[in-house]
Amino acid sequence: MNELAVLSGDERLHERAAEVAERFSGLYGLTSVTAWKQVVRFLNFEFPHVTVISLDEKKINGYRILKEMKKDPWLHFGALIVVYQDSEEADAAAAARGLNLVATIPYDLVPEYLPRALRILCDNHQIVYQRDIHKLLHAHHSGSFVLENDPFELITYSRLLSNFLFNANMITDERRDRFHVALMELLVNAVEHGNCGITYDEKSAYIEAHGDSLGLIHERLRDPEVAQRRVRLSYRISPGDTIVTIRDQGPGFDWRRYHAAVGEAGLEEAHGRGILMARAYIDELRYNDAGNEVTIRLEHSPADDPLIPRAFGEVEEVRVVAGDTVITEGEASTHLYYIVAGSYDVTAGGRHVSTLTPADVFVGEMSFLVNNRRSATVTAASEGMLLRLDKDQFVQAIRDNPHYGILLARLLAQRLVAHHHLPD
Repeated sequence: MNELAVLSGDERLHERAAEVAERFSGLYGLTSVTAWKQVVRFLNFEFPHVTVISLDEKKINGYRILKEMKKDPWLHFGALIVVYQDSEEADAAAAARGLNLVATIPYDLVPEYLPRALRILCDNHQIVYQRDIHKLLHAHHSGSFVLENDPFELITYSRLLSNFLFNANMITDERRDRFHVALMELLVNAVEHGNCGITYDEKSAYIEAHGDSLGLIHERLRDPEVAQRRVRLSYRISPGDTIVTIRDQGPGFDWRRYHAAVGEAGLEEAHGRGILMARAYIDELRYNDAGNEVTIRLEHSPADDPLIPRAFGEVEEVRVVAGDTVITEGEASTHLYYIVAGSYDVTAGGRHVSTLTPADVFVGEMSFLVNNRRSATVTAASEGMLLRLDKDQFVQAIRDNPHYGILLARLLAQRLVAHHHLPD
């Protein structure tokens, strides 16, 4: 069962969340936090799959909760949904910047949008939670989404992909934001010009009369034939880059007209900016001749300072390359390593036992904790980074941050279950 936590003093929001959770037939268990004195303890000792935070209320200040989470974002690896009422959507998204935000929902639309967000998270569990995604990245990972002509879905799916790459330390936080914007612009184009068939001249006339083109999109979607069209987003993630293809079910459009920059900085017109922004934010963009499929490529650029637990922030960093020996079978277990990046082969008696990644959290923890000699040799299978902790440092980190003891115990228990195939 996935835990759905609602951090809010608004009773109606908790009632709505409970009604939504019931629709999922036991997939989500609801936890309600209704007072500020409970919030910090909850954030430190509980690690829900999905956290819903309400921003605009007097009883619990949602902006204050987000600031608390940002003190140690490594702990908060579950999906974050922000509900706003008086704030602007842009302000709500900005307040959650740097966290694993997947959706922002207006308060009045919670009954409609919260179940849709939870369904998307259920269907795409494998790319949401950063404790698991590293296992998918030994070589290549690919998949696809089928999206309706709905801005909420476009935003949520583009956030899922951009968060995936950031959490795997394939791109920096700044590149995550740019990639998200590029995906959003191209997905909107697929709906607007592709599925809805809105031409350049039609959009120009409508914008001049109404200020934006959203109303024109809604008008077109009243046509059942148009409304049933979908957008397919396919992705392929390799160690060096990510390639995304977006294809709509429309007849295509003249994308060449949108490649021509107009005015100073190419932004004189009120439309046509999407393609120009996408080209500026990613490394390669190309359309097919018909204009109903676009492919983009993003080169990976890992952060020099990847996200690590605050409790281990002052310990020694160890950089390794493929072939480096990290631990030797039979030696004394005087320290252990926290895995920041890379993959590591484990061999015992000359036989390959397993491969460890950041999802496994530690290297050498078992013999270290029970004062035995190393039972296996660990060799770097790729370039990587480790944090070296001796016993005093490890004990002091847990003493200073007792909630880490619970989290790390859970992660190690999950690792034992996975490796020994025990029932949960």
